Amino acid sequence: MLACLLLAQLLVAFIGRSVGPLGVLIGEDLELSKSQIGMLPAALFLGQALASIPVGFVVDQTGSKTLLLLISLCVGSSFILMTFSHHFGFVLLLVVIGGLGYGAMHPVTNRGIIHWFQQTQRGFAMGIKQTGITTGSALAGLVLLPLSAMYGWRHVVAAACLLLIIGGVVSFTLYHDSIKETAKQKNESRSSFLHSMQHMMKNKPLMLVSISAMGLSGSQLCLVTYIVIYCYEYLHISLFLSGVLLVLSEVCGSIGRIVWGVISDRLFKGKRVIILMMISGIAGISSMTLAFLPPFTAFEVMIPVTMVFGFAISGFNAIWMNVASEVVDTRFSGLSSGFSITLGSLGVITLPPLFGFIVDYFGSFTAGWIMIVGVMILVFGLLLLLLKEMKTKMAY
Repeated sequence: MLACLLLAQLLVAFIGRSVGPLGVLIGEDLELSKSQIGMLPAALFLGQALASIPVGFVVDQTGSKTLLLLISLCVGSSFILMTFSHHFGFVLLLVVIGGLGYGAMHPVTNRGIIHWFQQTQRGFAMGIKQTGITTGSALAGLVLLPLSAMYGWRHVVAAACLLLIIGGVVSFTLYHDSIKETAKQKNESRSSFLHSMQHMMKNKPLMLVSISAMGLSGSQLCLVTYIVIYCYEYLHISLFLSGVLLVLSEVCGSIGRIVWGVISDRLFKGKRVIILMMISGIAGISSMTLAFLPPFTAFEVMIPVTMVFGFAISGFNAIWMNVASEVVDTRFSGLSSGFSITLGSLGVITLPPLFGFIVDYFGSFTAGWIMIVGVMILVFGLLLLLLKEMKTKMAY
């Protein structure tokens, strides 16, 4: 079951996240400005924000199996249609539609993890599943980009979409929902959408972890967006080696998603808020280090700093998904993760532009990295409140 969930998550990310690395080629083809190219990944995350809550509600009612196929068809079909379009507005609309499927896959697969694994196993299982996102994104850059440069992005993306649809059929065929949870679901009365949303908004632990995720998600994208520019323009490291540092941070983030999950399962018996506090502390220290590095700092010095920063800030996602799903009754696990993803997406949309504005205003990356330190202090405080709340309500 975990392999089916991982396959679906990886292939959807492989297509959805391709708009980043392929942006240059799409921009050349459609004669786009830099700001228009930047709107492509923004459109993807807009679709994610729009889909996460309603799909989270639906998956709690129907289970994950059928939705794995429908989401694969949604993403695959929209991106295939995109390869036939020469109008930027229509391409943008199709990316938003693909983003609906990209965002929908998170609550659908998260629910599968929550229903198939016990609490002391979910950290590792969720970590494995979440690596599908970073792996799919990395493969888009490593496979789709060079192939698109050789054969054209339209042909390559269309072929990759067919692979996604085939993968969706495979996942749908092999996967089935937990029999125990399905039986339990049938015996329970179904809640209306408004009643379920009221339940989410009144859940203080869910609100606290979701607001914390705004800061963590936004800071993660700040690192991914600006580390190359920082190393190239401020530290005067070559563009190639600056790109290597970005890859190292992403690889360490993938490793972190598994390792943090294992630590939370084995050492903390499924108590994951403490792990998020550790992650925010490490990320804050890493960002403070970047803030005060002198110009012309050597590439070798940046390697451990970037690896540790990526391990923490890009490795928190699986722990976040677990907490968001575990602070509610299991029958609301899909909606709770969708609700939390929607709030977390606000950080992805707002923090990177704010980071860039601060850097431009002060004329220094130091101010931007100190902003991230401030965000991590705020997140740490919110998680401390969450820890006290869970100890009070759940004997955490």
